[in-house]
Amino acid sequence: MAKIDAKNIGWMAAKVESALSRAYATIRVEPDEYLAHLRAAHGLPVQTYDGMFTVPVEQLDAIAQQAIRASMKMAATGGAGFGLGGLLTVVPDVSVLSAITMRTNQKLSLIYGYQFNTDEEIAELWVAAASAAGVDISRELLEKTVISKFVQAVIRRIAAQVSAEMAEKMVARAVPIASSAVGAILNYYFVRAWGRRAVKHFREKHLAEREMRANHQPILLPPAP
Repeated sequence: MAKIDAKNIGWMAAKVESALSRAYATIRVEPDEYLAHLRAAHGLPVQTYDGMFTVPVEQLDAIAQQAIRASMKMAATGGAGFGLGGLLTVVPDVSVLSAITMRTNQKLSLIYGYQFNTDEEIAELWVAAASAAGVDISRELLEKTVISKFVQAVIRRIAAQVSAEMAEKMVARAVPIASSAVGAILNYYFVRAWGRRAVKHFREKHLAEREMRANHQPILLPPAP
């Protein structure tokens, strides 16, 4: 049976880093299409993502939880399927799991009103991804690097953080067939934990911006007699 050691963790960190880099380059939620989905599926009376700041926060929370649950089910299905192959299918499973978590992160960002078109918005998306992975990213790192280098630095830190957890998954996946159920459960709870931390990040930022907007509303004076 595989053992959790520095070699396994280092190998898994490299695989996670590679998978996240590919997900960043190829897997992207299209904001316009997702806004249309939010309007149709949830009846949101908004024309732009800025309108999300007029939607009750409780409604945004409910939509976010639905998005997370859908991703959890997708991850569990993938984990069960790849689990049939034992250790032989760990790498494709990591790739799929990386894609699911990154797309979930993007959807949660959009639900709380934040797009990711500019370099600054992309950087914030990765700060949230790091937060969801339990990694604290210093703003100083962002200020001192260009966006491409910043993203790669964040990816490396995320990979280092989650590699130990992934290495444990390797041990659980050592026996084919039996590992199918284990893979489904591990993927399910991994995405749930990731999603909850990402929601916390975006929700706190959303509430802070709502408060700032409320405090800067212009004072309407009564008309002159």
